[in-house]
Amino acid sequence: MDSLKRSPIKSIVGPNNGDLQFVGRRVLVGGWVKSFHVRPKKEVVIDSGGADVAPRDLKCAESLFLRFPLFRCIVKVLSPGVHPVGEKLEAVMEKKMEGTAYIRINDGSCVNNFQIVLDSDVHPLEQVTAIGTSVLLEGIIEKAQTEGKYTIELKADKVLHVGLVNPVKYPLSKPRLSFEAIRVYPHFRARTTTVASVMRIRSALICSTHKFFQENNFQQVTMPIITTTPTKDHTAFHITQLISNSTHDKTPDDGVTLEGVQAAIQEKTKRIEELKRSNSNKEAVFTAEQDLKAANEIAQKLEKEKKMEKAVKADFSKDYFGREAYLSVDAGLHLESYACALGAVYHFGPVFRPVEHHLNKSLAETWVVSTEQVFAELECAMKCAEDCLKSLSNSILTACPDDVKFLSTRFDNKCMDRIQAVLPEGTFPRVSYTEAVEALEKASGTTFQTKVEWGITLSDEHQRYLADELHNKPIIVYNYPKDLKPFYSRLNDDTKTVSAFDVILPKVGTVVSGIQKEERNYMISSRIKEVGLAEEQFDWYLDLRRHGTVKHAGFQINFDQLVMFLTGFGDIRDVVPYPRTKNDAKC
Repeated sequence: MDSLKRSPIKSIVGPNNGDLQFVGRRVLVGGWVKSFHVRPKKEVVIDSGGADVAPRDLKCAESLFLRFPLFRCIVKVLSPGVHPVGEKLEAVMEKKMEGTAYIRINDGSCVNNFQIVLDSDVHPLEQVTAIGTSVLLEGIIEKAQTEGKYTIELKADKVLHVGLVNPVKYPLSKPRLSFEAIRVYPHFRARTTTVASVMRIRSALICSTHKFFQENNFQQVTMPIITTTPTKDHTAFHITQLISNSTHDKTPDDGVTLEGVQAAIQEKTKRIEELKRSNSNKEAVFTAEQDLKAANEIAQKLEKEKKMEKAVKADFSKDYFGREAYLSVDAGLHLESYACALGAVYHFGPVFRPVEHHLNKSLAETWVVSTEQVFAELECAMKCAEDCLKSLSNSILTACPDDVKFLSTRFDNKCMDRIQAVLPEGTFPRVSYTEAVEALEKASGTTFQTKVEWGITLSDEHQRYLADELHNKPIIVYNYPKDLKPFYSRLNDDTKTVSAFDVILPKVGTVVSGIQKEERNYMISSRIKEVGLAEEQFDWYLDLRRHGTVKHAGFQINFDQLVMFLTGFGDIRDVVPYPRTKNDAKC
């Protein structure tokens, strides 16, 4: 290996695809091939960014065959036999490339690619030109030979590493894949320019988050992701080592299973549809329908037995923790205990919720920033949340200007405008929940699918109207009905609402949720009973009210949704490295 240290492409090309001050410098660079073209001595010019260019000595038909894939498909359909032109093309493609390759590589450090100039005398070009191939090369930086996108390029004289790919099987070989298509390959997604930009923004945002809280005298503490404290507000994932008949489906002695019957029902349903389309006699249709009815009855019986089996209460005293345990849905309760010792604390980590719907906005594993401050009321939490959002949004414009610009020009041209809407001095518009409902009721010319009335959860369409249309900027909605917020929210004097707030951002909706916690012991005990939870399971939590109680408040940032807002994406699955949703946990 050469003694030179590998130079990140970002340090060479910068925002303008290269600075002439680097000309003449010897560097070592590495990355993955994004595109290429070859200037041959005599053979075909092969360009990964477009069609093959035919050599001058080919006939017209052969030229068409080379230039246009559609023409090749038509020829194959009309003449499915052996094609001399196809054989000639195959021979050309398999022949050793002679000439100079112009290879664009990217190492993930920035948006811009770096152009490498490599002669076939230095290394076989056919080994380093497939899309996705990893290369490590050494050479001299030169001024680009032709005017165009690149100011400088690397004249490579050493190839130190080549990681080959199979172009037929490599999923990113195809150009312009949709986000849905690349979700199937989460282990390759970051090699696309768009996802790589999102991940660099995400990384910078994590650093900025820690910087903001550290500079504002918050202490970072890590909260457990395993808890034995249940919650009424969210369902939770159970953690258990118990394996028994109560957690596994029994297979009847006759071998009939629920899954098998359900599969048979699907087949029988298709069969009936086919009979009806073919105008079969009524007797055949009637017999098939009776057969389907019988299968449905068997399925209902098996489903009932399955529910009864799972209803059997497991003996959790024999489980790993000796009691029921869950993946945490909220770090807030545990965070309070450390706030009551350290003053102001924050936690950055995942929470887990078995989300069934809205998969484009919610994940089973979501990263959140949770905060808590003592001697603080709701106003303090709202001010801190607002300052935090402004700081983080501004930091992205400073740390990742090229990535934000790329996403704005290639993906969402309103991305920059939404970020700028967060930054102006002054507070976000603040409206009470009651005022928000009144504004929705008065919305002229707007019809909501969900009826607007006091006490409802503000849906996506309600939030979009308030933030996108009515105010066209982030807003804070506060003082929610007590039934819409957790039991530990501080009850207001009207006994109907609690001290809680949401920061609603344009396009994505609620990104921050905050609460002033109920510090009165008698009041929170009453609320625990009111929502139907067992008080003994919260004895440790009530201890904080019994001993040295204090007013305290905090908030939680849905980090993944914040990334959605800053990048302009409409699907949360595209802004996390490995999204976990119902029926989908690849890798």
